[in-house]
Amino acid sequence: MSQQLAQEISQRAAKAARAVATLSEADKNSVLQKMADAIRARQDKIIEVNKKDLVAGKEKGLSDSMMDRLELTPERVEGMASAIEEIIALKDPVGDSYLFDERPNGMKIEKMRIPLGVICMIYEARPNVTADAGALCFKSGNAVILRCGREAIESSKAIAEALHEALAASNLPKDVITVVPTPDRELMTELLQQKDYIDLVIPRGGEGLIHFVSDTSKIPVIQHYKGVCHLYVDKDADLDKALAILLNGKTQRTGVCNALECLLVHQDVADKFLPMAATALAEKDVTIHSDKRSLSYFDGADEIADDAFGEEYLALELAVRTIDNYEGAIEHIQEFGSGHTEVIITENDKTAKRFIREVDSAVTMANVSSRFSDGGQLGLGAEIGISTSKLHAYGPMGLEALTTEKFVVTGTGQIRD
Repeated sequence: MSQQLAQEISQRAAKAARAVATLSEADKNSVLQKMADAIRARQDKIIEVNKKDLVAGKEKGLSDSMMDRLELTPERVEGMASAIEEIIALKDPVGDSYLFDERPNGMKIEKMRIPLGVICMIYEARPNVTADAGALCFKSGNAVILRCGREAIESSKAIAEALHEALAASNLPKDVITVVPTPDRELMTELLQQKDYIDLVIPRGGEGLIHFVSDTSKIPVIQHYKGVCHLYVDKDADLDKALAILLNGKTQRTGVCNALECLLVHQDVADKFLPMAATALAEKDVTIHSDKRSLSYFDGADEIADDAFGEEYLALELAVRTIDNYEGAIEHIQEFGSGHTEVIITENDKTAKRFIREVDSAVTMANVSSRFSDGGQLGLGAEIGISTSKLHAYGPMGLEALTTEKFVVTGTGQIRD
């Protein structure tokens, strides 16, 4: 039964993808505006359904970070609608072309951007992904299959109803955006086998989910592994600036992948900066996991070994380490980073440029909070995910990352000798 249902869902999505692939930018924007309007009109219903998911999540003992991701408030529902309107304002990449070459025989070789086809999103307690992914895939000319975790399934269905209302009002098939009706693991496994109909799988969630999807899928997978994000305070840092960025990155919202998880401090500024950090973090009730060299600066911190870093806490917890020099910071990040986001605080422009060049992560930052490592904040509108693998996208994924290029060859009757 699961195999048949997975095939039916995938086949319908593949057929629907053909309907959206050729829509003009104006037509797509018109539908997207209807989606945003429908979400706003259904706000009360969406929040009412979400409350039921929250009650069920609490009964199941979901972590605070999971509950935070699951919760929808009027502000977050408005945020979903506003994100769709931001996508409307972005240029549609589909159909863009450029001259790649003109051959000696007169043939013109162009490359044209086209949709990927059908994208399968697999995610956990993130109901806002339903709207974000639906709108991004639609604008980029793709159909999308959304498989939500059981924690947020009812909220996602309520959001999908608004999106389907807009599709129906525009005479488009609702299978352009499909929410899988059940979070059944067997059905998800079968979807991951539908390589004849689905072109790409994007999982968002915990490490266990990412590993399962990557190991099971017969379809290419873009991985979004954990966000072990570091803040390195260099010897040439503005310490007031460093403190503000530390607090924002760690405490502004803890249960997200771009929150800071580790603080690295150059030994030359440790005596001055760590007491500042200790006082400010204590006021925010942040639990500290410290190496031996930094331990004395923090009341109640627990000591961790030098090989025990690399945790993604997703909570008011932070690892702290004092390092000898710049090279020590780079070595630490190479060993314990997850390829997500790394930040340096320094007033030395050469050091900042060196850090940006040498650190291998999807997003590398100088003198700015890691919380800006987000598609919306980086000008992509909403994001469908942050890829920590390098094929075929790296970092926050917006419209262009949901397309590919094809060759277009035109001539005047040329034949090959």
